[in-house]
Amino acid sequence: MTNNTISLRSLLEKEKLNGINFLDWFRNLRIVLKQERKEHVIEEPVPDEPAANAPRADKDKFKKYMDDMVDVGCLMLATMDSELQKQHENMVAYEMIQNLEEIYEGKHVRRGMRPLKHCFNAR
Repeated sequence: MTNNTISLRSLLEKEKLNGINFLDWFRNLRIVLKQERKEHVIEEPVPDEPAANAPRADKDKFKKYMDDMVDVGCLMLATMDSELQKQHENMVAYEMIQNLEEIYEGKHVRRGMRPLKHCFNAR
């Protein structure tokens, strides 16, 4: 791990995901993963394992994905509060993000739109 990686990871360690701060936490997670070149793990489902006779390049690519998946999953769990850790500990990173987006993103979007709706209705 480089000093840049440690420094950027501190963004996530400052405030653990507690649900209320999902959008900020997710933005910071994407920044860290982009810098570490591991963003694909939260954007793509787990690929199928290559066949035994697949080219070495395919096997290496799969192994890298799996290694990145473990790293990112542990990072995500380590930066969640204990209740969210319990809910997500048996999921891979992609599944965690899908679940968290389903739970929290809609709530934040709706909450953020209420004041605008109020302004438009005031006219």
